[in-house]
Amino acid sequence: MSFSIALSGINASQKDLDVTANNISNVKTSGFKQSRAEFADVYATSIFNAGNTKVGDGVLTSSVAQQFSQGALELTENSLDMAISGNGFFATTDDLGSRDMTYTRSGAFKLNDDKFIVDNQGNYLQGYQVDRNSGVNSSVALATTQPIRIPDVAGAPQSTDNVFTAFNVDARRSPIDGTANPFDPETPSTYHSSTSATVYDSLGESHTLSTYYVKRDNANNQWDVYATFDGQEIDMTPTGSGTASATTSVNGYSGVQIAFQGNGEPDTGVPGQTNFDPANFDLSGAGPDGPYLDNGATAQTIQFNFQDLSGTTTPTQFASDFEVTNLDQDGSTVGRLTNVDIDKSGLIAATYSNGDVQYLGQVAIVRFANEQGLTQIGGTKWRESIDSGEPLSGEANTGTFGGIEASALENSNVNLTKELVDLITAQRNFQANSRSLEVNNTINQTILQIR
Repeated sequence: MSFSIALSGINASQKDLDVTANNISNVKTSGFKQSRAEFADVYATSIFNAGNTKVGDGVLTSSVAQQFSQGALELTENSLDMAISGNGFFATTDDLGSRDMTYTRSGAFKLNDDKFIVDNQGNYLQGYQVDRNSGVNSSVALATTQPIRIPDVAGAPQSTDNVFTAFNVDARRSPIDGTANPFDPETPSTYHSSTSATVYDSLGESHTLSTYYVKRDNANNQWDVYATFDGQEIDMTPTGSGTASATTSVNGYSGVQIAFQGNGEPDTGVPGQTNFDPANFDLSGAGPDGPYLDNGATAQTIQFNFQDLSGTTTPTQFASDFEVTNLDQDGSTVGRLTNVDIDKSGLIAATYSNGDVQYLGQVAIVRFANEQGLTQIGGTKWRESIDSGEPLSGEANTGTFGGIEASALENSNVNLTKELVDLITAQRNFQANSRSLEVNNTINQTILQIR
């Protein structure tokens, strides 16, 4: 009997050594959770045994339980690296159409050749679908998750339909006689101020739209606004009740006339109205130097609006230097990926070179009622089991779900100092049980030598 008891102790010590060695070997494995060997004594008896004289039958390994305590976070230079601060797991699949999910705390992610976010084994990170413009998700059910893809281009080109501008013209400037000195974009003495904006045609090619401001009359605070498209003059045709400039440029093109009240506010002639009527740039024809659009793009008309996009800011005439207070347009070219941001809720926003910002998905977070019931499958991954319970999905940084830290990895939660002490303890236990075997062997040898 004592031989088997000592042997069970040796086996338990060996298991303890194995678990400790495994912990030490994974001290630098991201997302790794240390294990603990848990033992129980063996005590077998029956109704006919004298319980007060019964000796135990040794020890057995009751469980090798993983400890899901938080590991330290380490900052990295990769924006796709993610760590969960708190409860939860990332969900991954090994195929685009697969629903066989594995779960991990290791957030070392990258892009594959198809621009999907994957881990080092090529498993696809799962996320919730969101609205591209607002970032609002439609569902947090695990069954609706999809692999997250980050395209390196953003959408088709959008030709410019509207330009929005607000500015201050300097009331101190002296008028320029349009008859003696007609506007000429190549002669700075024929205008007071100018500014430029980049606009786009239907093919996404950029063009320069320049506007020029000329004071014509002091008494009525009248200014003319002229425009050029890639250096060619454009006729500005006011819409609605707008007024064309009284004088034309050296090329015969007219501008639009704007006027201000004595308080520097726009003078529209309509009480309570504070917006100028817009002007149109018709780019379907040709300018002084040929066609405006000669690259095959669709002809377009750009509306020039004397206000910001919200309609709350309008031009002014104050005794201060010329200043553009708003300049915006609604066109865009094809954008190239320039940056990826991930917030604490797992929302992924991609920024493109055309200024477009798109929300591409929200990283799914999953938790379990009993984490220690998960089945280990290697690669710092686990699978759902009967003991773990069903996966519960949700948004990161809400309720009991942990937050996501971007550009960071969760280190192993192994305490190396403690593991080295456990290693010495397991060694001593092994030696002690080996000594028990040796003593038992000596006693048996003594008995066999009795004559």
